[in-house]
Amino acid sequence: MEGDMSEKVLLIVVDGMRPDSIQVCGDPDFESFFKSGTYTFSGKTVYPPVTLPAHMSLFHSVDPGRHGVYTNIYVPQNHPIAGLVETLKAAGKKSAFFYTWEQLRDLCTPGGGLSCSWFMNQHSYPFPELEHRVTDAAKEQIRDFRPDFAFLYLGGVDEFGHQYGWMSEEYLQDVKSSAACIYDICASLPEEYSVIVTADHGGHNRNHGDDVPEDMMIPAVFKGPRFSRGRELASFSIKDVAPTILDILDVAPNPEWEGRSILR
Repeated sequence: MEGDMSEKVLLIVVDGMRPDSIQVCGDPDFESFFKSGTYTFSGKTVYPPVTLPAHMSLFHSVDPGRHGVYTNIYVPQNHPIAGLVETLKAAGKKSAFFYTWEQLRDLCTPGGGLSCSWFMNQHSYPFPELEHRVTDAAKEQIRDFRPDFAFLYLGGVDEFGHQYGWMSEEYLQDVKSSAACIYDICASLPEEYSVIVTADHGGHNRNHGDDVPEDMMIPAVFKGPRFSRGRELASFSIKDVAPTILDILDVAPNPEWEGRSILR
């Protein structure tokens, strides 16, 4: 892949990461990492703030009422809408997934455009080891394969939230571990990659899914040559991620999408 210097994007989703956890996780550099790009600590996910519905909305830029997924059990869309991966495929772009939660396979249709997919079941290794393994796999494949769009999913924060409670010591320790994974892969990225880091939802007590700020509010940062350093977004929705990725890659968004590129 030598000589391919067209713009590319890495999207990292930290499952269940509340914005306020970034400031208090014990890593003093994590907040600075966000503030060094175009960022928000008050973005909004969709209702219900549940992992699969939120990811479906991220990848399809519509509310759950449009894509029809309201729980972590996937149901086929009655009126299918082409998502991020399908739209990139139609434009001749390559996409790659690196994930540890099997339901995320449904974020694109079978044959819908993935050029590379790396999956390891969450029960294969304990967290945070598994997060570092999926990060290493993403580093290797991005280095060798150079996908136009890469998606890295880090799932341990949500797991520790359910086990010990959101904002518990164990939860915050895995936020810190996720930050280490993010630094690691960002340090190894080829220069043509922009990076987006966000979450799918937050949580409170030992669960999430309610229409409350603790569950609905998410952080996000956009880093790359198109994004201003230190700019705080006035508003941000998880539905804005896919249009922004396409904007970076110079691909027209699906006219049915509801989000907007933050570059517009």
